[in-house]
Amino acid sequence: MEKVRLLFKSVTEIVGSDELGLLILTDAEERQQLAIPCDRAMMREFGLRLGHAEVVGRLLPEVLWHVIAMQTDMRFEVLITDIIDGQYRTLLMNVDTQEPVAIRVSDAVLLAQIARLPIYIDRVLMNKQSAPYNKEARGVSIPVNTISTDMLRDALAKAIEEEKYELASHLRDELKRRNRA
Repeated sequence: MEKVRLLFKSVTEIVGSDELGLLILTDAEERQQLAIPCDRAMMREFGLRLGHAEVVGRLLPEVLWHVIAMQTDMRFEVLITDIIDGQYRTLLMNVDTQEPVAIRVSDAVLLAQIARLPIYIDRVLMNKQSAPYNKEARGVSIPVNTISTDMLRDALAKAIEEEKYELASHLRDELKRRNRA
């Protein structure tokens, strides 16, 4: 597998949703971006760290990583390998032993920020899931396959209610595709 290094850029809310946000990552050259959906709790976690809140050093992820770093010389990286039913398949990899541990993608990105771990994605997946990056852009597009099935159902209902039938058709097709799998 050929890997692409990703860099965390920002966290942003999804307009019209109080419960969802996006983590924005780019390739090293800042040409392509990957938008990863996350929940409100994860947006809060990133907000604390980006705002340099005093409490951050005493929070569980920082404390546990500090203990791990003091007790071992293990090296880790985050690897995003696939997307299944709207969820990125993500692994915390021991670099030396190649032992993987499955982890939720938003948690992996947070851990990578805390521990300064490199984040990689399979190049084929990056090419499929990414969009051009423009740091001046006011909006972000996300592939429909990154949205959970429940979110898709809600978006479909909203699209129908707002008479956005082309969008509704696209969302319905994605739901049907998932139901066949």
